Amino acid sequence: MARGIWTGSITIGLVTIPVGLFSATDSHTVRFNQFQRGTSDRIRYQRVNERTGKEVDYSEIVKGYEVNDGQFVIVEPDELAAIAPGRSRTIEITSFVDLDDIDPIFFQKTYWLAPTKAEHARPYALLAEAMARTNKAGVASFVMRGKQYLADVRADKGILALDTLFYADEIRDPRELLDTLSEVGAPRGKELNMATALIESMSGPWRPEDYRDTFTRQVEKLIDDKRRGHRIMTAAAAPEPTKVIDLMEALRRSVEGSHRHRSRPDLDSASKSELDRMARDLDIKGRSKMSKSELARAVKRQTRRAS
Repeated sequence: MARGIWTGSITIGLVTIPVGLFSATDSHTVRFNQFQRGTSDRIRYQRVNERTGKEVDYSEIVKGYEVNDGQFVIVEPDELAAIAPGRSRTIEITSFVDLDDIDPIFFQKTYWLAPTKAEHARPYALLAEAMARTNKAGVASFVMRGKQYLADVRADKGILALDTLFYADEIRDPRELLDTLSEVGAPRGKELNMATALIESMSGPWRPEDYRDTFTRQVEKLIDDKRRGHRIMTAAAAPEPTKVIDLMEALRRSVEGSHRHRSRPDLDSASKSELDRMARDLDIKGRSKMSKSELARAVKRQTRRAS
């Protein structure tokens, strides 16, 4: 079993379940090292005393909070640990809410929770099933890496998931930030009807597997092309902003383009699972025995007939 990034317990009333916390996601970010241009010299960062210019060991570093111009209150790491709430390492569920009532802006990061030992699996499964039946999320708080988090705990196909949440006073009011939003009347008329039609023409079921990190692939291709000495292809420039006078025409052409795009799926870059899904949607017989190229040809033929 993988090692959790945090261990503790879930408490609900008088029930305590020891659990481990595991990251539910994995970033695709391509990680670069840094070099001085024109050399093979790596760039390293050091913790340097700005007065002496000497490097300082990490164990010798403390935190300082500025209270006045140039005046700081120094705080030791053990002083922060001593006042940290929830030192018992507990995810304490204090109430339950409908998950749909939580505005998505509050969500930070998702983790999986798992019982630390097989003997704790029964109460864990009981809590997950009860939460699934009631469609409720437990509101909780816990401490991780020196910070207290607000969180929800919810059931996800028999597994307990934990989402860290922003506190209400951490959510910024957009009206105080977005000064380009002028006071205009509510949109109406033909433009609104056309914008609604565009949304409807581009709507479909949520299939997360249909979306890919294309930029990471481009970065990896750039690295491979440079390694092989190939020509580097640049991306197209960003589109110009739509002028208000041209808005209606742009909406109309967008709706037409959306209809054409939906009728001609991109078969060349589709995976076998995506082609199989398209074949299933088109009710193509014998698709389970087809290869990827055979699926692509069958989907193409059926799409052409349907159009």
